[in-house]
Amino acid sequence: MRHHIKKTALVVAAAASLVLASCSAGSSTSGGGDESPGGGATGGATGGTAGGQEASNASLSIGLVAEPANLDFTKTDGAAIPQVLLYNVYEGLVQLDQKGDIAPGLATSWTVSKDRKTYTFNLTKDAKFTNGKPFTAADAKFSIDRVKKDWTISLKSAMDVVDHAKVVSPTKLQVVLSHPSNDWLYRMTTRVGAMFSRTGVDHLATKPIGTGPYKLGKWTRGDSISLLRNNSYWGDKPYYKTVTFKYFKDPTALNNALLTGTINVIGTVQTPESLGQFENNNKYQVIEGTTNGEVVLSFNNGSGPMKNKKMRQAVRYAIDHKALLDTCWAGRGTLIGSMVPPTDPWYEDLTGLYPHDVAKAKTLLKESGEANETLRLRIPTLPYAVSCGTVVKSQLEQAGFKVKLDQLEFPAAWLSTVFTNADYDMSIIAHVEPRDMGAVFGDPKYYTRYTNPAFSNLLKQADEGTEQEQVTDMKKAAKMLSQDAAADWLFVLPNIIVADKGITGLPKNAISESFDVTGLAGS
Repeated sequence: MRHHIKKTALVVAAAASLVLASCSAGSSTSGGGDESPGGGATGGATGGTAGGQEASNASLSIGLVAEPANLDFTKTDGAAIPQVLLYNVYEGLVQLDQKGDIAPGLATSWTVSKDRKTYTFNLTKDAKFTNGKPFTAADAKFSIDRVKKDWTISLKSAMDVVDHAKVVSPTKLQVVLSHPSNDWLYRMTTRVGAMFSRTGVDHLATKPIGTGPYKLGKWTRGDSISLLRNNSYWGDKPYYKTVTFKYFKDPTALNNALLTGTINVIGTVQTPESLGQFENNNKYQVIEGTTNGEVVLSFNNGSGPMKNKKMRQAVRYAIDHKALLDTCWAGRGTLIGSMVPPTDPWYEDLTGLYPHDVAKAKTLLKESGEANETLRLRIPTLPYAVSCGTVVKSQLEQAGFKVKLDQLEFPAAWLSTVFTNADYDMSIIAHVEPRDMGAVFGDPKYYTRYTNPAFSNLLKQADEGTEQEQVTDMKKAAKMLSQDAAADWLFVLPNIIVADKGITGLPKNAISESFDVTGLAGS
């Protein structure tokens, strides 16, 4: 038995200001019988759009804040690249739907063996890359193998569980895992699962070649990236002929661009306190939901004063999270207490583990023996980090800490100094990739430099266990992480989009890496 699901153009936007990480928890697959159903047939090329509107010659402009350093997410970390390219230019075998469930992509259906180690994908026969080459199982095998061999970013570890991929026929691929994994298929909905042409990977930094409904138009560095509708696309054609992502370093300039008609959509509002000017204007629509974007006060667990657990605990007690959220993000967002957003199955509100307690923070600071150390709070020049950084510094100083605040240009300076070299004590960054607790804290070489064998073992158990065991173990891991004060979690960013009134298909929640524009349309 297989489920049949019509392929629609999915609209799952990723918050525009964010950057890092990937994940290691998972989405489970069912496991009953010799083969468990995993997906359904797609709609194929119908000539219309998913929303029922015919493709038009209209153009759309979306304002964002974090421009990609290049267009090769196989070798460059950060969320800005898949935000533009994933689902729009590159497709995977599977992708996330608006509910966050795994849905068909280039795979029309799939089955999972009883031992949960063998996945058999049935692929569409209609897809072509924008270089004219047909998409086949050989390209899928090539793409999966290439993650392990040629990718250099930390997220490549999501493919380590794959023992081998085998071409059964031009439209059938078999992937065998070394052990059961709740996480692997979910990872295939992210950039790790993007499908590449065997003859189209020589110039990924400037010339992405995918099977998606759009292809790269023009990239004007420092200003914008435009996507052009792929008229040879195998599936439903998107409504907009051209979509341009325009980048603004100044949040006020971003707002003014919408007010003056320079853009049609603010991908995510960077000054929530400014929403009144749009909410009270019938020319615009305001959509507010949530994201995967945990705004993390990162600690360097590997060296310096934050290696001391009492220092980390002192910082957590010193932060008044509600006051911080009210001050730096107009009270919009969700307090969490660990590295799990409310949209994940294993979410628990853990804010009570470290309630605001200045007296306790002062006591722990004194006991740590590090009270005379000056903490280097090194933040990227992104609106949420700059706004919240001053509040963090002030609250810590009120508890007796010495703090030096440095703003590092983003992406280059921050990625080099903090992310690559771990030359910091604390930072503030939003990790937006879905289910990223394991990626951020499960790798001792990652910039957080966190090492905890018991935590890593819980992640492993969660990945290999049953669905219920996964939820139980992930909750334990999140609590352990919080109790150990591996970081402080300031809040989860809201998904706040402001757009011209006539645009349809805008998402309430941003739960994937992609700002998927394929389902947007005009009324």
